[in-house]
Amino acid sequence: MTPNQPSPARATPPARRNQQNRFKRWLPWLGAGLLVALIVLGFIPRPIPVETTRVTQGQLRATVNEEGKTRIQQRYVVSAPVAGHLRRIPFKAGADVVAGKTVVAVIDPVSPAMLDARNRALAEARRDTAAANLDKAREAQRFAASELRRLEKLLAEKSASQQELENAQWRETSAAKDLITAESALREAETELKEFAVSDGSATSGSRAPVAVTSPTSGRVLHVFEASSRVVPAGLPLLDLGDPADLEAVIEVLSRDGAAILPGAKVELEQWGGGEALAARVRLVEPAAFLKVSALGVEEQRVNVVVDIVTPYEQRRNLGDNFRVEARIVVWEADHALKVPAGALFRRGQNWAAFVLIGGRAELRRVTVGRSSGSEMQILDGLKAGEEVILYPGDRVKAGQRVKPIQIAQ
Repeated sequence: MTPNQPSPARATPPARRNQQNRFKRWLPWLGAGLLVALIVLGFIPRPIPVETTRVTQGQLRATVNEEGKTRIQQRYVVSAPVAGHLRRIPFKAGADVVAGKTVVAVIDPVSPAMLDARNRALAEARRDTAAANLDKAREAQRFAASELRRLEKLLAEKSASQQELENAQWRETSAAKDLITAESALREAETELKEFAVSDGSATSGSRAPVAVTSPTSGRVLHVFEASSRVVPAGLPLLDLGDPADLEAVIEVLSRDGAAILPGAKVELEQWGGGEALAARVRLVEPAAFLKVSALGVEEQRVNVVVDIVTPYEQRRNLGDNFRVEARIVVWEADHALKVPAGALFRRGQNWAAFVLIGGRAELRRVTVGRSSGSEMQILDGLKAGEEVILYPGDRVKAGQRVKPIQIAQ
């Protein structure tokens, strides 16, 4: 054999050929077994990922949350004491006033002596009419009294009936009352005529001195109703005064919630425009409720809860009258309550229940709940502190099912 010629292939031993043939025969069975194993693994249920939290002990409060508004406790509406010409009011809303010193308005009264001939003639005519009516009433009363005496004599002689006597008595009483009415009308007409002073026929008496209206309280001007100079009648509102430091809040709550609120309960006023919530106390739950239609068109029985703001005025200077606030009224609180988030509880029939994570499986527990703060609920029975419960289980979690926590809420 020359060196350039390839060497002949070596012969395969018989044992090795038998081994290769045996492997080829078992290869389909191994593939089928692997396929069956994969199918079995695919049907094995996998743990459901769930969010969990722990049962804890801590502070828990039950509150009534509603909107309200502030108002000044002692509010004063200054009105015109007399009819006359109002001078222009120089104050604007927010101006400071001092009780008994600051003149908030000046009115030049209309003189009561201003009476023209026509009005005087009408007043005299009313006086003369009242005098004539008085004379007529006197004659009627005299005639009724005379007729009564005559019938009394006839009745004594049995010449008149008892009914005729009673009719006469009624006419005499009625005539006496008419006489009293006529006398009052005459006095009224004479008093009205006396109010108008009569001069020598050319002019009436002079004008009266201006009336200065002072502030009845110390505080600020809240609103000016009549700023311009004009003629005003007596009793017309001119200004609205009050002290912004003397604030209270009025919260409208449902009547069923108002029945659970006691005087002295703590209140937190939020969303008023400042950084921190304002502290307040319930002073009064009004004894009468009222009907109010909500934004959804539902009729609700509501009652006003009046609270006093405890936070010092220096920390709430920007809070004024009729400002909107959100109130949290504390109706119950405990410092060491056993509690869980409300999302861990659900209804099972007429009872509350929760899923507890034990050994990687969900265990159904019936629990007894107490008070609620909205986001958390008090546990009276069924759970212990430190146990891990499932949040928002829904319909996908069943009792005894394997679960896998993905997040522990603190």
